Amino acid sequence: MNSTKILIIDDEAPIRDVLSASLRDEGYQVFLAHDGESGLQALKEVQPDVAFLDIWMPGKYDGMEVLNQARRDFPNVEFIMISGHGTIETAVKATKLGAWDFIEKPLSMDKILIGVSNILSFQQQKEEKALLLNKLRKSIALIGEAPSIIQTKQIIARVAPTQSWILIQGEAGSGKNLVAQNIHYMSSRASRPFVDIHCGAIPEDLLESEIFGIEKGAMPGVDKAKKGKLDLATGGTLFIAEIAEMNMAAQAKLLNYLDTKKFTRVGGTEYIDHDVRVIASSSKDIEKEVKEGRFREDLYYRLNVIPFRVPALREHVEDIPVLVSYFSDNVSRESGIPKKAFSEKAIEKMLSYTWPGNVRELKNFIERVYILTPGEFVDVHDLRFAGLVDAADEKSMVMEDMSTFREARAQFEKEYLLRKISENHGNISKTAEVIGLERSYLHRKIKAYGIDTKDN
Repeated sequence: MNSTKILIIDDEAPIRDVLSASLRDEGYQVFLAHDGESGLQALKEVQPDVAFLDIWMPGKYDGMEVLNQARRDFPNVEFIMISGHGTIETAVKATKLGAWDFIEKPLSMDKILIGVSNILSFQQQKEEKALLLNKLRKSIALIGEAPSIIQTKQIIARVAPTQSWILIQGEAGSGKNLVAQNIHYMSSRASRPFVDIHCGAIPEDLLESEIFGIEKGAMPGVDKAKKGKLDLATGGTLFIAEIAEMNMAAQAKLLNYLDTKKFTRVGGTEYIDHDVRVIASSSKDIEKEVKEGRFREDLYYRLNVIPFRVPALREHVEDIPVLVSYFSDNVSRESGIPKKAFSEKAIEKMLSYTWPGNVRELKNFIERVYILTPGEFVDVHDLRFAGLVDAADEKSMVMEDMSTFREARAQFEKEYLLRKISENHGNISKTAEVIGLERSYLHRKIKAYGIDTKDN
């Protein structure tokens, strides 16, 4: 038997009998209620997929009252209203209350079965979209449990349901795009498009047309209107990455859109009205850009409704082990390479590294390790081979390359003199006095080692 459950709420027994018999013949599970009060109780007990609901019924609740209450208490049930005294006004009212369809008596079984089929198809698509959306949310999840990352997740959870503009600031590679996607897919706009544009990757003279579109004939060779990112993001979210790179003309036009929700295409005069949420990001200090006249102050305050800063990786280094494991899982799954185990010393080495490229650098580095390391165990020397070299490693490697004691001593002397000269602000006489050398001898050493400085 079909697992689909259908509830019929109607005070006329012949209607209940004929309709239920026909639906059971199609393999559906059918349940009956004779008035509004018993219908509400059946909705609670049966939890049907579809309900046929008569509008005119005696008793405490008529069909409209049942529908009004049921749409609030049973949002997953779709209702088809039925009536022998239907009017256009009644049908419109039922639709506004959330009914799927309205069918007049005497009932047409073709209409009944088509209505049920359409509802089930819609519900299946809805369920599939929900599954895909949950899968997507997992794939873009922020990884880590450091206090700064927990705070970031909390802010996302608070701002996502709102319609506010958002400005995300943070260093390159810290995850601003990922934060923007999380905000979108946790919002009511999740089923609508997420469209992004990187201001630094588009020539300045083309940026305005990329965002707002261009009208036919506005430029040589443009023989038809071209939609911009705002058109493509209708109902959803437009993520403008590195907005500090946006020129002043585009900034002014974006500000006007944020104020009016309307815009014109390049070369156009007709105003276009689109509902789009704008999220922007910047690796630059926007306040500094404003002070130095490179970014509009009014646009900054318009976007910065909810200030948001993504922490650099060095601010949550305790998350590096779990990030390494997460990226390892991804690389292993996508490449088919067995997952590699990282030694404790290798993890310690990664914890001590500064990661100037932040999480993006770590992600790319783990992928490189998988490509360059033949075995399934990763140690410190594998990290070095893959290119993870800090200042201590560079010094060690230089010393290892010294073939003689004389070369090693010369390297030490040069580094020592550079450090001492720097400590004394380039004053050679003072440096000679501090380290106990004759001034003329120190000059000869400086010349021999090619140290670029001068006597102050």
